[in-house]
This record gives sequence, C-alpha cells and structure tokens, in this order.
Amino acid sequence: MTETMLAERAPATAPSFPDMANAIRALAMDAVEKAKSGHPGMPMGMADVATALFTRFLKIDPADPTWPDRDRFVLSAGHGSMLQYALHYLLGYSDMPIEQLQKFRQFGSHTAGHPEYGHALGIETTTGPLGQGVATAVGMALAERMMNARYGDALVDHHTYVIAGDGCLMEGLSHEAIDLAGHLKLGKLIVLWDDNHITIDGETNLSTSADQILRFTAAGWNVARIDGHDEKQITDALATARAQGDRPWLIACRTTIGFGAPTRAGTSKAHGEPLGAEEIAGARAKLNWPYPPFTVPAPILTEWRKVSARGAAAHAEWKARLAASGKSAGFTAQVSGETPREIYVALKELIASHVADKPKLATRKASEIALAAINGASDVTIGGSADLTHSNLTITKGMESVKPGDYAGRYVHYGIREHGMAAAMNGIALHGGFIPYGGTFLVFSDYARGALRLSALMGVRVIYVFTHDSIGLGEDGPTHQPVEHLATLRALPNLLTFRPADAVETAEAWAAALAEKTTPSALALTRQALAALRTEASPENLTAKGAYVLREAEGERDVTLLATGSEVEIAVAAADLLAAQGVKAAVVSMPCWELFERQGEAYRRAVLGTAPRVGVEAALRFGWDRWLGERGAFVGMNGFGASAPAGELYKHFGITAEAVVDAAKTLIK
Repeated sequence: MTETMLAERAPATAPSFPDMANAIRALAMDAVEKAKSGHPGMPMGMADVATALFTRFLKIDPADPTWPDRDRFVLSAGHGSMLQYALHYLLGYSDMPIEQLQKFRQFGSHTAGHPEYGHALGIETTTGPLGQGVATAVGMALAERMMNARYGDALVDHHTYVIAGDGCLMEGLSHEAIDLAGHLKLGKLIVLWDDNHITIDGETNLSTSADQILRFTAAGWNVARIDGHDEKQITDALATARAQGDRPWLIACRTTIGFGAPTRAGTSKAHGEPLGAEEIAGARAKLNWPYPPFTVPAPILTEWRKVSARGAAAHAEWKARLAASGKSAGFTAQVSGETPREIYVALKELIASHVADKPKLATRKASEIALAAINGASDVTIGGSADLTHSNLTITKGMESVKPGDYAGRYVHYGIREHGMAAAMNGIALHGGFIPYGGTFLVFSDYARGALRLSALMGVRVIYVFTHDSIGLGEDGPTHQPVEHLATLRALPNLLTFRPADAVETAEAWAAALAEKTTPSALALTRQALAALRTEASPENLTAKGAYVLREAEGERDVTLLATGSEVEIAVAAADLLAAQGVKAAVVSMPCWELFERQGEAYRRAVLGTAPRVGVEAALRFGWDRWLGERGAFVGMNGFGASAPAGELYKHFGITAEAVVDAAKTLIK
C-alpha cells in the first residue's frame, strides 16, 4: 500500500500518544489473527510503555542496527514478539516491511514466533525461554560499563532496556541475574516489568505471592511502581531512571493484558491465542482504530519514523566524536570481533615450549598457562568463574576484578550462579568488544544448560571452561563426577566440545575456540595431571582437525584405539602392551568430535582406518558407536562414579590399559 493510499485513511489531526500506541496494538492483533497463532496480550498491554520508551528515550539507528553506542532493547518476554516486529515496521527497519508482519510465524519470514538473534535486524538476543532476556541484558549492561571504563562517555554511553513479564521474574535464573546486577551497580540497566498479574494458567496468585518490589530492593535495585497506561507516569519514571543511574532500575508497569479487547482484556484468554474476528472488531471500536488490517495511517507512520531520524543524527554525532577521539583504530579493532593476531602468536610460542619441555600437567593447569599467554597478549578476553576461580584456574597474573562501580578490571566473580554466568557471558559477547570465558565444574554445566543452549542457537563466541571432567576428580564422589555430560554437550548443535589430552592439545583447543566467531566452545579439563603425549612439533593445529593419529601402528593395523582427554594416555599404554603381544594398534586422539565431523571423508577414513576400534573415555558410551562401528568395543563408565582417590576409581571401574587390551583382543580374535 502506497503512502498516498495510507494518507487517505489518515486522522485529520496530528497523531496522539494513544494513536501511536494503538498502531502497535492493531498490528499485533492483526498479525496473530492472520497467523492463527501467537500472543497478542502482551504487545497490547505494553504498547503504551513501548511507545514512550521508543519515541522519547531509545537511542537507535535502524539504518545501521549494529552502531556500537546504540541503546540495547531486549524483549525478555519473547512470546510477545509482535511488539518488537510492530515497532521495527513502524521505525522503518529495511527488513521489516508490512509483508513480513503478514507472514508472522511463517517459514522463512523474519517474524519468527519468538525473537531470534540474526534472523531480523535489531534483534539483540534470542528470547522466549523466560528469564533469559533479563539475564542476558545483565551481561550487555556490564559490557557497556567495561567498554566505558576504557573509552569514556564520549564513545560508550548507552542504556540496556528490558521488557520482562511475570514469567521472567518467576524463573530461577532471574534471581541470579538481578542479584548480580544489583551487586555490580549496573545503573545503565532498566527493566520494565509488565505487571499484568496474568500467566497462562490464570492469575499469578495461583502460584506466587512474591513482592517483586521488595525483592528487587533487597537485591540493590532502584524501584518504581507506575500505571503502565499513563503516558506521564511512564515518561517520568523513565526520565528518573536515566537520571539516577547509581543502581539498576525496576519499573513495575501495572498493565492490562490485551488492553482494548472488549471481553478478553485482563484475562489469560488474551495471552496466547488469536482474539478472533469479533473480538478484534470490538477492540478496533474501543481503541478508535477504524483502519483495515495491517494499515497504519501516514501521519502516524511519519511520527514513528522520526525516531529513526533522531537516531541517525545521534549516530552521526557519535561518528564525529570517534574520529576526533584519537582512539578510533583501537575502538574499531576491539568491536570488530576479530581475535587479535598477537594471541595466536603467543599460543604458538607456548605450544613450542610444551613440545620441548614435555610437562606433566592437569589440563586445567595447562588451560591456566594458555590463558596467561592469551590474556597477556591482548585485553579483549573477559574471564570469570562461578565461585571456583582457584579450582577452574581461570584468573591469570595481572587480571583485576570487576567491582561494584569499578569496571576497569577483566575478571568477573559471577558467584554461585552458573546459569546467570552463562547468560551474562552471552550478553557480553552479543554486546561486542570482548570475548568472554567462564568456569565451573563440568558436572554443573547442567545448571547453565538453558543459556548454554542459547549460546549455540545464537552462534556467539562464548568459551566455557569446565574442569573436574570425570571420575578423575576423585574423592568428591558421584555428585561431582560427570558421566553423561560430554554426551549432552556433544548433542548440542553448533557447540564445540573439546577434551584435550595434554598441555599441547589444551593450548591448541584454546586457539581453535578463539578462531570460531559464530560458535561457542566447551573445554572439558582434568583435575589430575596427565603425561605429555605431543612431544614432536607439528606445523598445524592437530586439535583443530578434531581427531588425528597420535601413534600409528607398525604395519597394517590390527586395531585402532580411540580416546579423548585423560584416557588417551591409557590408550597409549594399551598400545604398548598390545605391541609386546604382537598386536599392531594405532592410537587416535579425538579432542573435538564436532571439528572431526567437519573434515573431509578421506581424512576421516584415514584417521579411523578399517580395523576394529575400541573407544576409551571415562564417561558413558552414548554417542561413541558412530565412531566405533558395528564391531566396536567401549571401555568407560556404565553408571555413576564413587568417592575414592582417582587411581582407585579407574581400577574399580575398569578403565585401565589392561581392560583396553582385553577389549582389543576380543575384537581381533
């Protein structure tokens, strides 16, 4: 529809604030109705809040959605995605014409059921799993303050705004996130809570009696309670929050879900299903919106597009400041997403020293040494741990801690908040300027699972340092000994899971992980010391191939031993025992299955060979059979571990060189 045709349906007077908000409401209910699925209630209820935020405060440039100093907007209540898509159409994003709204929730459209990072311009993070948006925004707000500490207000001075629902604040992740944000005094973070008292099942009093105002206050936030349909109250609250940025803000916006719907407003029926033709007709009458579906009068659209013009002007002013700052080259390099060449040079030198020195190290210690080289070569890495710093060995010399109000450091103490840590790291990576890594025990990757999955789904470079990776951690027992976790990590699409066998492989794993701009990585590292296995220099990163022949058999193979991590040295010992018995065994180290899968078929065939195969890993067999084939055997765990010294556990569970020999001989009889 042309602008002239729109103008024919235009209001006679300049658009009012309700006109602007009702454009969002109408587009939301029309798109959901056409799709025959979706969530109209939240966009209709929060339209006034969004209108005030976007038209009066938000600093964005839809013509360049990746402008580094833009404000970040996160729709944590991602089921209300039509709020964001309607806004993007009204603001004039190039990939969001009206036809995209008409294709809401259809295959191949930009308007997915929940906002998906990378699928539409201006979507800062994937949301939908409730609470993830709030927690990811904490990382964005933290990254803004850390960049500000380096480059000052002239280049970095923006806010992170979140629209969150009751469900976001019920999820346990939100507790971790708001506690961390309040502690760190992230005053550029403003959460707008859609306080509509409704969930899918009905009123919130079915399942909660929490006083969110008291809860956020206790966590160190500033708070305000407003009528979410009162223009002045919304505007005043946002102005106050921006002016008083000593702490993060919660603005509780009391709203009516499905605002304007004649019979469903304020009920759970407005939450997650189309309103229906009769209800929509009644809403149009009640809202004084007499226009056909997907029609926004030209004056209203023009008024909305002023937001984009204002943002473009602010962007131009920022570019001028950047050019005059004397910091343009450094700033541009830092936000480019490229890993500095100096890091790879430092890791190459480290690998050469490991080959020469042949150190016997736990791979968590080898990781610490690699991190010392990485962090010493560049300051783009941001480290952290979920209260296990000196077990994960994730801090290195010279790294200062990030503190409340002091963001010049490079190390974040995330506290005992694995899920919050993972979500915050997603936010740091999405914000840009840094490469985040964070540590915990491998067994506690379960606690971070939701955010870790989003790392993979969004394709962001977050590096997870998971130590104490097997029964090798010993005395802490089965509650802390991961057995199924490697399989669950390997099951995630677009996640690289590394389990290095010695110091060289560990350094190579770090180099490979840092090289992946659109894939997160997980490093599974040992508590116990491992022998040096890579004792000869290699011109290439063998770990980056995913698997390689560590030791070839003398002559045609009788058997191939496949292993990862701490079990590679067991496979080497088994190969020696087999050789003494006249059996020719090759040893293949498989530090990263996913990277091995990327290699060509010829390479994979050459590595795996045609002889029978034995897999060795102190974990469950699940997933191994694709490498072992029909005639393969597996030496590993069949259940949970136990509490005892590591050496005793390996013997008890039969993960020994002798057990590998027996399995191999059985196959080649």
